[in-house]
Amino acid sequence: MKISTETGSAARRMGLDMAIPYIAKAGFDAFDITLSEVIVEDPRTERLFLNNRHPLVGPQYLKYVRHLKQIADDNGIPCNQSHAPYPADMPEAHDRLKWAIECTAELGGKICVIHPYCRVEMEKNTEFFLGLLPFAKEHGIKIATENMWDWDLKEDHAKPTNCSTHDSFLAQMEAINDDSFVACVDLGHAEMDGLGTSAAQMIRALGHHVQALHIHDIDKHNDNHQIPFSLNIDYAPIVKALKDVNYSGDFTLEASYYLTKHPEIDVFDGLCDLAKAARRLADMFDAL
Repeated sequence: MKISTETGSAARRMGLDMAIPYIAKAGFDAFDITLSEVIVEDPRTERLFLNNRHPLVGPQYLKYVRHLKQIADDNGIPCNQSHAPYPADMPEAHDRLKWAIECTAELGGKICVIHPYCRVEMEKNTEFFLGLLPFAKEHGIKIATENMWDWDLKEDHAKPTNCSTHDSFLAQMEAINDDSFVACVDLGHAEMDGLGTSAAQMIRALGHHVQALHIHDIDKHNDNHQIPFSLNIDYAPIVKALKDVNYSGDFTLEASYYLTKHPEIDVFDGLCDLAKAARRLADMFDAL
């Protein structure tokens, strides 16, 4: 089992040019390019805008993507997947989805994770993804959507939205029914109180549709995105479920808050911690 991690948290501290070699040296087999980093939020207004200073934005973006591909090749680490900008139904992010697919293909990735629309009928998501699939297929990319969550302000816990339960996620996969449309199960999202599901239950329900993962740990209340084995997720039944459905993808971490919420941790030391946790999970899988 190969292990991978997102680039965003390390890149915020040192830039992508250095983050990719550090991820390789820390012991990861691949990297998940965090393309969502080009969309930022103005803390004063909470409005989203495109970060025009990001090297992946602008007319020379493909030149920079090819530069990153060369860095990755030089360090012997491939891109396995990407994370597109979100929320997908916001114009700032929606306008960058085909761009994300193109960047993923240039890097050699195979899967681009794109969030579903939230708070709409499933048919709206079906129309949305079917509209993107021809472009993705042209570039040899599979679109993976992931299980999300909404928030109940009154009850102060997560509440269901599109693809947030095993039943709704499976219904979305069956509605599209295309080999180039797959599932990325976010383990933390599936384990949040109030959703009435679990990561293991979701994996078993989705079966062969599961071709990507977002792995992190949570306290079962908040979407903490912390390093595995630090909070409350029990990974044993999840790993067993992955083995039982013959999961053949990678173990990809999205424990992005481990570095961003702990600036006192040295970036390389933190990446080594993350790689060690991911390898522990991979060993659990391989031992079954």
